Amino acid sequence: PARNKRRRLARAAKAKAVFPRPTAGPLRPVVHSSSIRYNMKTRAGRGFSLDELKEAGIPVKLAPTIGVAVDWRRKNKCLESLQENANRLKAYKAKLILFPRKKTAKAGDSSATDCATATQYAGEVM
Repeated sequence: PARNKRRRLARAAKAKAVFPRPTAGPLRPVVHSSSIRYNMKTRAGRGFSLDELKEAGIPVKLAPTIGVAVDWRRKNKCLESLQENANRLKAYKAKLILFPRKKTAKAGDSSATDCATATQYAGEVM
């Protein structure tokens, strides 16, 4: 029981340290496994391709700062998966609450009321 308690307390401390970011880490794309046996199954990939980020209107340099994983090596082989992941990014961007880094808010930052009511998301991001 002591190890279980230690792990639980460590998870709680980590969640507190990364607040208000999600505890599960960055948003990852939905990809199909590569082998013939598993290619009908989908799983979480390493990161979004540059084309998917461009389709969603998110600059490549901004993506890691707002909790979106980027994979520079990934290429999209079909239009359906590109659109599916771009829609995931758009939905994430719509729900995203950006906290201002300084006292004065910049364009794109969320309002003070949104920031005050923000809660930390536990579990898989989308």
